[in-house]
Amino acid sequence: MFEGKVWWVTGASSGIGSALALTLAESGAKLILSGRNTEALEGLAKKVKTASLVLPFEATDFAHIPEIADKAWSWAGAVEGLVNNAGISQRSLAVETAFEVYRRIVDVDLLAPIALTQANLPRMVAAGSGSIVAISSVAGIVGSPLRSAYSAAKHGLIGYHDSVRAETAHHGLKVLVVAPGSVRTEVSKNALGADAKPRGFSDKAIDSGMAPETAAERILAALRAGERELILAEGGEAEIAKLRRVDPDALFDAMARLVAGGYAKQLGASQ
Repeated sequence: MFEGKVWWVTGASSGIGSALALTLAESGAKLILSGRNTEALEGLAKKVKTASLVLPFEATDFAHIPEIADKAWSWAGAVEGLVNNAGISQRSLAVETAFEVYRRIVDVDLLAPIALTQANLPRMVAAGSGSIVAISSVAGIVGSPLRSAYSAAKHGLIGYHDSVRAETAHHGLKVLVVAPGSVRTEVSKNALGADAKPRGFSDKAIDSGMAPETAAERILAALRAGERELILAEGGEAEIAKLRRVDPDALFDAMARLVAGGYAKQLGASQ
């Protein structure tokens, strides 16, 4: 599944994407590394022991994505695995949030991975095999406070990939949707505030979250096992994802109490 296969990882310059690229390489995969930070991608390429192609691009440059996909497929003649990982988060109350935040996050977190998948899908179907991994979030299962744009995009990401899975399983494609909880990355620091600017600081849940390397190992284990959904969370975060499906009213009440108890101020947003 990995040895000698070409895996394309977006958002590979840091966090889960970087850890996943390194773990894939350790399993023998050839890598296409994408993101906006060319220097970071080149640094990552130097760390891996397998062949790699640094292919930087802006995720929302929709007009050029077919051309970028052509470059990826031309490099080694195939793309056997695609990881839709690039994304941006949010920390702001909906009532205070500029529409620009919604547009930016939906473009980056939903439309960009859709555009990239659509550019690869016909060739994967024609090949009769391939794996697609979508990095969603627990916030893509649960409507999380202070993440209305992020939750909207990540919910959509799950819906899109679930549909693609149903439509392409008989063609030999496999689709894994991953819903991480708190992972120790820059996601909270880089999250957009109500004014569409990065907030510039992290929060306790993220800083004490799962190590990216652990997340990467669990994702590869899920791929090997043929899993179709992985809730990559522990403790309360794993429980709320389950609660959304078994007792949504209890979850809705719990989320409302969380905000009423000052959750917004705890995360640096106004109340």
